[in-house]
Amino acid sequence: MERERVDCPDDRWRERLTDAQYRVTRCGATEPPFSGEHCENFRPGTYRCVCCGETLFLSDAKFDSGTGWPSFCRPADQSRVVCERDDTFGPPCVEVRCAECDAHLGHVFRDGPAPTGLRFCINSVALTFEEGDSATLGEDTGTSEAG
Repeated sequence: MERERVDCPDDRWRERLTDAQYRVTRCGATEPPFSGEHCENFRPGTYRCVCCGETLFLSDAKFDSGTGWPSFCRPADQSRVVCERDDTFGPPCVEVRCAECDAHLGHVFRDGPAPTGLRFCINSVALTFEEGDSATLGEDTGTSEAG
């Protein structure tokens, strides 16, 4: 079953988000490295899209990449994110967006740990965090792990 995509006029996004959240999620900016509140957070829980609340990542997939941004080896469910080629800043890379509301989240690289070999490098301001057992939270929101 296909979900209905969240679509908001730009002025509504500006009202709902902080300036930093708006710049990153709606304009494709990147927060400075080591500046985000979720970079050093390794508590169990669920990371959601700051714009629409969609479950994006679970803490069991988070790792310390040393890059200064929260890094995950996989999304909570592959259908929750969209990965697209991005030529904006020079060499091509792969942009990660929320499938529900089209928020820019960050980028994915092929230098992550096993078993996926991927590093989803995500801006902290694009995420909210719900503390708790991520396996339970993921089940409650209907997510499944994608490899």
